[in-house]
Amino acid sequence: MQFSIVKSIEDGLPLKAYAAEPDAGLAVRVPINNKPGSESSNFRLIPPGAPQTMAPFSAAGPSPPARFIDPSVPSPPITSVPPSGAPYQRFPAPPFPSAPQTPPNRAPPVGQPPFQPPTSQVSVPPPSFRPQTQVPPMAMGSPPQNANFPPSRMNVPQPPSDSLLSGPRPNFQPPFPGYPSKQPVVSQAPSSFPTHQGSFMPPPAPPSAFPSQQGSYGPPPPVASNLGYQSRDQMQHPVSAPPIGGVQSLTEDFSSLSVASMPGSMEPGLDYKALPRPLDGDVMPSSFLEMYPMNCDPRYLRLTTSAIPNSQSLVSRWHLPLGAVVCPLAEAPEGEEVPVINFASTGIIRCRRCRTYVNPYVTFTDAGRKWRCNICSLLNDVPGEYFANLDATGRRIDLDQRPELIKGSVEFVAPTEYMVRPPMPPLYFFLIDVSISAVRSGMIEVVAQTIRSCLDELPGFPRTQIGFITFDSTIHFYNMKSSLTQPQMMVVSDLDDIFVPLPDDLLVNLSESRNVVETFLDSLPSMFQDNVNVESAFGPALKAAFMVMSQLGGKLLIFQNSLPSLGVGRLKLRGDDLRSYGTDKEHILRLPEDPFYKQMAADLTKYQIGVNIYAFSDKYTDIASLGTLAKYTGGQVYYYPSFQSVIHGEKLRHELARDLTRETAWEAVMRIRCGKGIRFTSYHGNFMLRSTDLLALPAVDCDKAYAMQLSLEETLLTTQTVYFQVALLYTASCGERRIRVHTAAAPVVTDLGEMYRLADTGAIVSLFCRLAIEKTLTSKLEDARNSLQLRIVKALREYRNLHAVQHRLGARMIYPESLKFLCLYGLALSKSVPLKGGYADAQLDERCAAGFTMMALPVKKLLKLLYPSLIRIDEYLLKPSAQADGFKNIMKRLPLVAESLDSRGLYVYDDGFRFVIWFGRMLSPDIAKNLLGPDFAAELSRVTLTEHDNEMSRRLMKILKNLRESDPSYYQIPYLTRQAKLMIYSSS
Repeated sequence: MQFSIVKSIEDGLPLKAYAAEPDAGLAVRVPINNKPGSESSNFRLIPPGAPQTMAPFSAAGPSPPARFIDPSVPSPPITSVPPSGAPYQRFPAPPFPSAPQTPPNRAPPVGQPPFQPPTSQVSVPPPSFRPQTQVPPMAMGSPPQNANFPPSRMNVPQPPSDSLLSGPRPNFQPPFPGYPSKQPVVSQAPSSFPTHQGSFMPPPAPPSAFPSQQGSYGPPPPVASNLGYQSRDQMQHPVSAPPIGGVQSLTEDFSSLSVASMPGSMEPGLDYKALPRPLDGDVMPSSFLEMYPMNCDPRYLRLTTSAIPNSQSLVSRWHLPLGAVVCPLAEAPEGEEVPVINFASTGIIRCRRCRTYVNPYVTFTDAGRKWRCNICSLLNDVPGEYFANLDATGRRIDLDQRPELIKGSVEFVAPTEYMVRPPMPPLYFFLIDVSISAVRSGMIEVVAQTIRSCLDELPGFPRTQIGFITFDSTIHFYNMKSSLTQPQMMVVSDLDDIFVPLPDDLLVNLSESRNVVETFLDSLPSMFQDNVNVESAFGPALKAAFMVMSQLGGKLLIFQNSLPSLGVGRLKLRGDDLRSYGTDKEHILRLPEDPFYKQMAADLTKYQIGVNIYAFSDKYTDIASLGTLAKYTGGQVYYYPSFQSVIHGEKLRHELARDLTRETAWEAVMRIRCGKGIRFTSYHGNFMLRSTDLLALPAVDCDKAYAMQLSLEETLLTTQTVYFQVALLYTASCGERRIRVHTAAAPVVTDLGEMYRLADTGAIVSLFCRLAIEKTLTSKLEDARNSLQLRIVKALREYRNLHAVQHRLGARMIYPESLKFLCLYGLALSKSVPLKGGYADAQLDERCAAGFTMMALPVKKLLKLLYPSLIRIDEYLLKPSAQADGFKNIMKRLPLVAESLDSRGLYVYDDGFRFVIWFGRMLSPDIAKNLLGPDFAAELSRVTLTEHDNEMSRRLMKILKNLRESDPSYYQIPYLTRQAKLMIYSSS
């Protein structure tokens, strides 16, 4: 197989073709269309095979009753203003320039605004940050300065010296990684956007299929008044419906912004090489921790901006998502651990009104006898066992012995009042398809071997429980009682009235029945090796597994190889209906066909059962329906299209072993609290919402993240600081009931520029991703892409209004330093598998599977998927052994543009889900022979990369191993490709 690398992956920023219109209601999104001949071209990179993908999710089911009494579920708190003397609310101001600067005679450099807005346009700093000093005059061309914060850094891309570098550029788009494919295909995809522009007003979006409390696409914030250029005073007073003239103005504004030469202009275009690229990957915000050093690590909680707006009018001008991304069980930073605290007889210290846990931002008064809650400001009594005297500064003298008062992340051991039954043991139940397609692919053998190899590492020994069901057209139960020498199979063929034979012996303690379990796993592949049954009674088998597990809860792992065809839950071969794309019926294909699966997900969640789906078929299996089980039980979807154990077996072994052995939080619920005047209004990810703000998570691990949107309840916030606290109540594998608590503080600001300066691109893109994928469940793909791009356009235009209304920027775009990668990630997201193109660009299962995966990804993994790493390795492989120790030296990432690829080089492309190893056409034959052996001249799509007996091959395998170990969440299969003899470019 060969890939034709066509120019730049990101293909430039398509701002020249942006057209934007106002939101016409709460749920309406407006298309932004590419003009013919715009920057975006239609070529894309296809890996070895035709991947299939991922699907979104359906509405949440009925809200089941809580399994545990969670004292963290109070009635809505009655809050009051926190004390003015709370710690960490004032910060030193950086020195102010002593003299105005002389206006430069040249174009402003990248990273600085080219002018100084009039003093009437400088926002007043919030009292909590800035002394009331007179702003000194500054020369034209200097960046605007704030009294206390460093200036908002701004970027103005500069034109190159050679205008020949600036024309429209072709583009190639790699498909969603991590999925094995069949045949290389090179196709020219249709344009993502229609050609109409201007004042086109779209129809209202169809009603959402998801209630807002179940994580549906939340309404956007109000839009600023007139969308043409306005004065600052005008923008302070939003109105509900901007006039058509404002729409036309916004269209013209962004039609004039370009990364290429403007027609009829003498100004050269922008060198795309000068555009910023995230070659360092996800860089977590550091200014947040510098301002509030006792905050939890950003890997646990990230805000889309660390500056909370103080008014609704400011929110209406912040067109990006306002919210947070939470990964409660993220792996701790190297060398650190989350401290575990057991209050024993004292009981956990909590606010008696809002139920906030004691944290570094509470204050102690009355000589240490009372403490004030930082969330609701209520004064609480300090229990006698927790009392300590205060020093002269008002700090407790035992502060160093109290981790909960100095660390933003802690874990409390929960007493008995936090449970209504003893903690259940970890339970793993396996539901395995044994039809003919599963046998022939080798899936059964790989699964059985992997489970057997992981028995010693399953969490919870010696309490761990285990059980199995297999199915084809009938359901097979297995008695594994410890007194048996080998398991007993019981077959149930009545699919309409499922019953469970020997219900007490189908779940066994692993340590007691270890020999029987091992005997079963050793014999499982041979038991069905001659099976020719093509049917799948998946629905009845699922009900049977639920009946067996309902007493204990646990994790249900489903291995499905064919479309369910018998009994309840059977599905039709919907496939891709070409006629539906581009119509109002398009999104129905991405919704579950049968309500059985949504109802089963609700029942499973009620009984604390989390579901992980492993799907293998090369044919349509309706991932949109099956994935619903994982979405609403806090689970995960793994997709292996055209699975063959010889090629993909190692990937399945690694990912199944990680699923079985990673530390898991069982029977969990999560809530995030915030201060007076703000609240979280919508939640996005894989979970079931049990009440308005309580997420039910039967099984949670470090690879799951959740996003939520924030809104202001009051017109004007009067506090100077807002606090957030995430609380995850769960059962540890060791049997303890625990509460993991993450606390963070953020300043309240009155200046939109501060919101931009403290923005977090990673959190914004993560929230954008979930919103866009959810929108594909109620709207066309095109509408989801347009909604995403429109909000980015509005945000960039608002920032331009802050700094460049009347000054000499020509056709150049400006952007804040904190959001310099936002356009690139937005473009990459629009081209990702869940959102890209239409009927011909991704198979329906592939699109749905990718959606389920991306909805649960933490920020770091998502950004790597959107902008993968590219490294050159041939020079490292050729070094003498004495000089080949510096592995880090070769890890320098290259920009994803065609110019990075040398035809004499060897490159590894890594997006976290797969490797693509690119052999240059002029690469030394000796390198290829050492790495590939006798197959070095063969068609690479038919070659499997293995280790050969030479130093060069061993070094390559070591490089791939190190890359995998840097992020073990998924296993990257290497796909080999050789540079095409002809490089294809698009002239569109």
